[in-house]
Amino acid sequence: MFPERIETERLVLEALTHENVDVFELYQHNAHDAPDIDEVTEFVPWEPHATPKETKDFIDAAAKNRAEGEGAEFLIRLQEGEKGTSSHDTGTDEIVGLAGINVEWERRTGTLGIGLRKPFWGRGYSGERADALIELAFETLDLELVAVDHFDGNEKSKRAIEKYVEAHGGQYDGILRNWYPDGDDVRDAHRYTVTREQWLENREKKESRDEVTEP
Repeated sequence: MFPERIETERLVLEALTHENVDVFELYQHNAHDAPDIDEVTEFVPWEPHATPKETKDFIDAAAKNRAEGEGAEFLIRLQEGEKGTSSHDTGTDEIVGLAGINVEWERRTGTLGIGLRKPFWGRGYSGERADALIELAFETLDLELVAVDHFDGNEKSKRAIEKYVEAHGGQYDGILRNWYPDGDDVRDAHRYTVTREQWLENREKKESRDEVTEP
């Protein structure tokens, strides 16, 4: 049901499975002592991994969800020619981050999620991944709604989400009070959605504009 691989202009999204990533490779980026891990996890509903076993369990859970049709997690890597963390390094196999879509079939809704390593912030990868997963939700999974949310106070995600939700004709729905348990606290979240109708209408408008501007 879910594709094993999705390619965009700059990114490659591969199914998060043991065949596609080594446990220790993923662990080094999600571990409690990984570079910038405190900033990466400040506004996400998961904690850094304490041991490689936690990373293995995470991959196992992703594979189980995929097999049961509950959602899909993807490993994000770079297309050939896209710069990695080293200025001379292009089209590497290094991990950019993780992206996913969780499906609630009874609600005909797919909820997007993403976590990027800090060196890859500010490149527009969040929107590029969202474009691909929104198309997957409506074209392949036949869903009626795509939702995304961010913790209250996460201004970076707010700007990125507003940009791509607006680009697809979507909207801001409002604040979800006490939405995410976070240790001893419960965090508020802001929710945005795009309906299938909004997405189709927006796509048709874009195609019409592109036809008009063709030489």
